[in-house]
Amino acid sequence: MDLIPSFAVDHTKIIPGIFISRQDQVGDSVITTYDVRVTKPNAEPAVDVAAMHSLEHIIATYLRNDPEWKNDVIYWGPMGCLTGFYLILKGGRAPKEIFDLLYRAFDSVKDSEEVPGSTEVNCGNCLMHNLPMAKWYAARFAGYLASNSENPDIFEYPKSERLITEDGREFFDS
Repeated sequence: MDLIPSFAVDHTKIIPGIFISRQDQVGDSVITTYDVRVTKPNAEPAVDVAAMHSLEHIIATYLRNDPEWKNDVIYWGPMGCLTGFYLILKGGRAPKEIFDLLYRAFDSVKDSEEVPGSTEVNCGNCLMHNLPMAKWYAARFAGYLASNSENPDIFEYPKSERLITEDGREFFDS
């Protein structure tokens, strides 16, 4: 069975940032999946599950209400490893082109007084929310983005160097 592309990325080298995970051609359209990495995998603690759930609700609501972007948003949701989110958009924009949108989305969490859609009627696990911690993680990531906006490393997956022998065997640098 082939390893899916997101598992083939060297997670020991990923830093928080905004990366293209994959691009798919669907008819005449391009659909782009972004890896929005909030913490450094296997080095920093994963995001608290209740805070991650709250961030999912708050930022999904923000993205789907942004006048410029709402028609391009297909999906916003957490990674299973709780180190970030996947954002799926129509179009083939570079990560730097969605930087402002994501910065504004995470920065807006500070103004949240409640978690949208967190009632028993609207949410499958309405008791698993933590707004104060969501605000903390969002402020931390927004600050990180602001201080690294000119750092190209937050927009491109780290490269793994490979040595390929004459007989076709591959050796990774790690």
